[in-house]
Amino acid sequence: MHNLKLDDSVLVSNYIEGNERSLEILILRHKQRIFSFIYSKVQDRDVADDIFQDTFIKVINTLKLGKYNEEGKFLPWTMRIAHNLIIDFFRKGNRMPTFQNTDEFDIFSVLSDNTLSAESTIIKNQIHKDVRKLVEELPVDQKEVLMMRIFKDMSFKEISEQTGVSINTALGRMRYALINLRKMIENNNIILTN
Repeated sequence: MHNLKLDDSVLVSNYIEGNERSLEILILRHKQRIFSFIYSKVQDRDVADDIFQDTFIKVINTLKLGKYNEEGKFLPWTMRIAHNLIIDFFRKGNRMPTFQNTDEFDIFSVLSDNTLSAESTIIKNQIHKDVRKLVEELPVDQKEVLMMRIFKDMSFKEISEQTGVSINTALGRMRYALINLRKMIENNNIILTN
């Protein structure tokens, strides 16, 4: 497969021109590095999986909209998207990791302002509204798991106990919910911004 030897920038161009396989190669090529980076920050495999998927939803949206202009720097660009999503994850639950500075002055205590600008808040609220509408269109079993996981922040163990299905079934429903949601997001041209 000569495709596997192609440079990232060539694969990105091929994907933009409609070759879906090129993105698959890019994901496979960088999956380990990106996933390890995410996992090292969140220390939770399920959360890391979710952020990894969200990272590539964002990559796909940006590429499809023709807004990618990081010539030959696909991996650093993707890592930046993942990093921003990690920050969003911690912000969402006010779970900012604590940074231990050895000096007496702790810069992070000064910078720990989690407020969003008014514009960002409006955009985020609109995206949440759009996505919630799409969630309503999911099959009932998928919607139930998604709502429990995302909106109620329940673990898959808790979801399995509450719904009376195995953890694997709950994980499977979540996976299909995300796949279906991703398709609907693409079909409805919803842009998931930072």
